[in-house]
Amino acid sequence: MSAPIAHGGGITAAAAAFGGRPEDWLDLSTGINPCPLALPEIPTRAWHRLPDSYLVDEARQAARDYYGSGAILPLPVPGTQSVIQLLPRLLRQGRQLGVTDDRVAATDDKVAVADNRIAVVSPTYGEYARAFASAGFAVDAVNDIAAIGGQYRLAVVVNPNNPDGRTWPAEALAALHDRMKSADGLLVVDEAFGDTDPALSLAARAPELTNLIIFRSFGKFFGLAGLRLGFAIAREDILARIEDCLGPWAVSGPALSLAASLFGSDVAAIRRSLDERSAALQAALSAAGLRIRGGTALFTLVADSRASDIYTHLCRHHILVRKFDYAPDWLRFGLTPDPAANRRLGAALQGFER
Repeated sequence: MSAPIAHGGGITAAAAAFGGRPEDWLDLSTGINPCPLALPEIPTRAWHRLPDSYLVDEARQAARDYYGSGAILPLPVPGTQSVIQLLPRLLRQGRQLGVTDDRVAATDDKVAVADNRIAVVSPTYGEYARAFASAGFAVDAVNDIAAIGGQYRLAVVVNPNNPDGRTWPAEALAALHDRMKSADGLLVVDEAFGDTDPALSLAARAPELTNLIIFRSFGKFFGLAGLRLGFAIAREDILARIEDCLGPWAVSGPALSLAASLFGSDVAAIRRSLDERSAALQAALSAAGLRIRGGTALFTLVADSRASDIYTHLCRHHILVRKFDYAPDWLRFGLTPDPAANRRLGAALQGFER
């Protein structure tokens, strides 16, 4: 069995190792809006009844208006942690997804032909490579979309990328889609952090990009990661197959109700708030002499040869950040929720012995 993929979070485990009550820790290990919106009232029927189609329809319409795209499906958790497990199965369906060659021979749980290669622009979320490798596909970690050619059956690009915040313009990704389509391949674009920079999104162009699947995360931007809610944007027939694989009532009624309400929020105000928190975070990091390596409005990545010691030092001050086994000099800092928390982080960093 392969080792579990490391993620942000884990305050309970950190508190067990370094002391303190979990609720007293400052969790900066995730890229989630630390200032969630006030929750609107959820109708009693959303809790009491199975999620009827009207709730799904309301959430889908709100998502269409928000993302500016037509064909949308709510997901029970963001794409990298649920539907990604279905992607290998979808890809085996070949012609039914518009992939018209016969290179894949399906078995019960594996893809029989080894030359069906998957490209994942890396480093990024680890689940993509694991899901396809487990299904028998050969997976290549590539550094840039320019390295993706006709030898690939499917390509994955996270835009903006986690954890370094790297971005690709929409036009460049549309051109990549066209290359994939000409070779009967599919392009998956994970836009989990796309809410903070809508100009990067391919959502509005999805109807014309027929070999494209987009994943969006609801909880990161709105600060409600506990909902475990995401959306897929693709052709109607692809979404129908995803929906069939997920089965009925995949998304809870309360989650659908909240999404339908909050998609109409003042998102410009949310973006301004995130920009303010991001600027404050970067100021604290720069004041401590840390080199900013990248990031988005929801997190900042720093590079420092003393990253492991800084991580431990912050844990002793009951502040959790994200470290990386594949890049031991990296640390990712999520946003602090308010100026007091930012001062707490700054004081802890200033106390690190250099």
